[in-house]
Amino acid sequence: MKYKAIIFDLDGVICSTDRFHYLAWKKIADNLGIYFDENINKRLRGVSRAESFQIILEKYDGKLSSEETEHYLEQKNKLYRSYLEEMQESDFSEEVKNTLLTLKKEGYKLAIGSSSKNAKFILTRLGAINLFDAISDGNNITKTKPDPEVFLKAAEMLGLNPSDCIVMEDAESGIEAARAGGMDSIAIGDAIPEGLSDYKVKCFGEILKIV
Repeated sequence: MKYKAIIFDLDGVICSTDRFHYLAWKKIADNLGIYFDENINKRLRGVSRAESFQIILEKYDGKLSSEETEHYLEQKNKLYRSYLEEMQESDFSEEVKNTLLTLKKEGYKLAIGSSSKNAKFILTRLGAINLFDAISDGNNITKTKPDPEVFLKAAEMLGLNPSDCIVMEDAESGIEAARAGGMDSIAIGDAIPEGLSDYKVKCFGEILKIV
C-alpha cells in the first residue's frame, strides 16, 4: 500500500452541513443588517468560525467590540448546533459509509481533519464516530487551514509520518494545507481548481481506485 492512512475533511466530504452553517450565519447577518447570500457562504468553506465572521463583517459599516464579537460567535454556534440536532443516521450516505467500511477492511487507518469544533457531535449524530481511528478538529488546533496543523495532528494521533497519509478535501484551503504538511491530496467536487491536488474525484467511492 502506498498510503497507510486517509485523513478526511468532515463537511462536504463525509457529510454536508452547509445548509445549517448558512442558516445560522444568515440569522446573525440579518440581526446586524448585513447582506449575506449563498455565494458569500461558499467563501466560508474550510474556514474557522472566527475567520468566517470576519469575512461576513466585510460588509458591515459599524464596529464591534471583542465582547460583542464573542457574543455573536457563541450565538452562531448555538444556532448551528440546534440545527445539527435534526441530523440522523439516515443522513449518512450509504456510499460514504460502505466506502469507509471497505477501506477499514483493507487495513487503512481513517481519521478526520476538520476545523469544526462540532466534529465529534456530528459524527455521533450520524452513527459514524466509531469508523475513525483519530479525530483532529477545532478543539485541538490553534491554526486553521491552509495551515497544515489539523492534518499533522491527525497523523500524529495515528502514529504515522505525514508522507504515509493522504488527505481528501473539498476546499482549496484544505488542499493547500495537505501540501504544506507534506501529504498527497484528493479533491472531491468542483470547488477546487484543476491541478491543485494530486488526484481529483467526482464521487466519494472513487477513492477506492486511488488508494
